[in-house]
Amino acid sequence: MNPPRAALVRAAAVIRRGGVVAWPAEACYGLGCDPLNRAALRRLLHIKGRPAAAGLIVVAADFAQLAPLLAPLPAAVKKRVCDAWPGPETWLLPARAGVPRLLRGRHKTLAVRVTAHPPAAALCRQAGTALVSTSANRHGRRPLGAAMAVRRGFGRNVDFVVPGRTAGLGRVTRIRDGASGAVLRA
Repeated sequence: MNPPRAALVRAAAVIRRGGVVAWPAEACYGLGCDPLNRAALRRLLHIKGRPAAAGLIVVAADFAQLAPLLAPLPAAVKKRVCDAWPGPETWLLPARAGVPRLLRGRHKTLAVRVTAHPPAAALCRQAGTALVSTSANRHGRRPLGAAMAVRRGFGRNVDFVVPGRTAGLGRVTRIRDGASGAVLRA
């Protein structure tokens, strides 16, 4: 079930203004922003206390939203990745030149996922872009699983919290290497 349309419209407006929002994702609440807004990326990393070198995950409603962030893919790699989507499968794929280093961290690849979770996909569609999606928690702490917990944990540091339920995945999404298909995080 998607969050109320008014909440999605408001969250999308906050994202377009360079804000940081929280929304229900696959396993927990996620924090995110526009992946190409460097000021928003810096702020999100600061809110979490996450090192910039680690990189961030980007989620989208479809592959077309990710394409501007990625280098062209060999047909076999694109097929392997797209066959796994939509779903809780994150892939490390070559980043396009010019993708902010704050987004990809110390890596030449970018962690990307086409989500099957309706609230996250609806937010990406409403915003008209892929979104940074990192767990709603301070770096090294347990991810938060409910809107109220996010409000209590982050207060005014997060500009808007989208109401809704996580998909209840119960674990972080798996991360795979796009070139080899190897599982890097189960």
